Amino acid sequence: MTWPDNGASAAARQQMAAALTEGRVSEWTEAFAAIPRHVFVPRFYQQDTTGAWQSLTWGDPGYLEAVYSDEALTTQLDDQGVPTSSSSQPSVMLRMLEALDAEEGHQVLELGTGTGYNAALLSHRVGDKAVTSVDIDHGLVKAAGGHLDTVGLRPFVACADGAQGWSGRAPYDRVIATVGLHSIPWPLLDQAAPEAVIVVPLGYGIVRVTVTGPGHASGRFLPIPAYFMARRSNGAAPRFEEAARQQPTDTIVPPADLLDRLKFPASLALPGYVSCSWKDSDGNLESVGLWTPDGSTATAHVSGAVRQCGPRRLWDTVEELAESFTGTPNLEDFHLMITPAGQVVSYGAAGGPSWALPATP
Repeated sequence: MTWPDNGASAAARQQMAAALTEGRVSEWTEAFAAIPRHVFVPRFYQQDTTGAWQSLTWGDPGYLEAVYSDEALTTQLDDQGVPTSSSSQPSVMLRMLEALDAEEGHQVLELGTGTGYNAALLSHRVGDKAVTSVDIDHGLVKAAGGHLDTVGLRPFVACADGAQGWSGRAPYDRVIATVGLHSIPWPLLDQAAPEAVIVVPLGYGIVRVTVTGPGHASGRFLPIPAYFMARRSNGAAPRFEEAARQQPTDTIVPPADLLDRLKFPASLALPGYVSCSWKDSDGNLESVGLWTPDGSTATAHVSGAVRQCGPRRLWDTVEELAESFTGTPNLEDFHLMITPAGQVVSYGAAGGPSWALPATP
């Protein structure tokens, strides 16, 4: 097993592992200290002050510090310069792995192989023969296999749609996803063992559920917000020009609320929504835009002017959310209940707001 390494990278690895746990005991500290992240992220991209992407590799100034920082790193861009894969923020990875509670003897399924770093951490903990990892991107799977082989780990890695799981190695005691989902795909529930734990990103949060029976599971969201690359799918582009031609209506909801306190509940009420913002020359927020895969689009200006177009009036939903939450809601107060009839997220006590999640295609 050989890879670029030196005293600085070894020390950085140990320091990151210790910093992630902030002095508390974690069963995953050893894995983070042992697995060299730089092997799985031999190149990543950062934007410069002009917004242009610059690549960094081993030996470049700042490379090692960034790889062993608590930051997500963009690892792949498409032809238009849009990020399509990343190495997740290590502290979020740690919290998800701790919530997964995987240990030796568990069969683990991972959706979203990406660089292979998370599969390596899992393999260190439960043994590589117990880990199954799938990703829809053939190039990523091939590269991840090489990274894993370099560090002497050989979990089962396959190119496949993660939403379909991998039935050939089921049942799984633990299921984890490192790709954003709108709901938990039913094949994952079918392939889960009794009392299996599933930890996946839903919207701008992370949910942990326990399988309680065939087609049944329940749990709650972790207290930390998160954003993961969405599962790849087709969706309409925003229709801002069309929205600008619409007659404005008034709102009393500050546009900044969508970017802050309402960001997570909006991701439940408007699955797959994307937002952006515009600022004035002084850097102050001027307006926000949002759109959903069906082409619905809305803009909200700090003056209170709202313009909307498409099949759904998105800002109307934002206003409903603003009425439901007087402050910033705690993510751990959101619960997910799964039955054969569907998946529903509810907030707080019985009778509180709830949202039916769309089936994952």
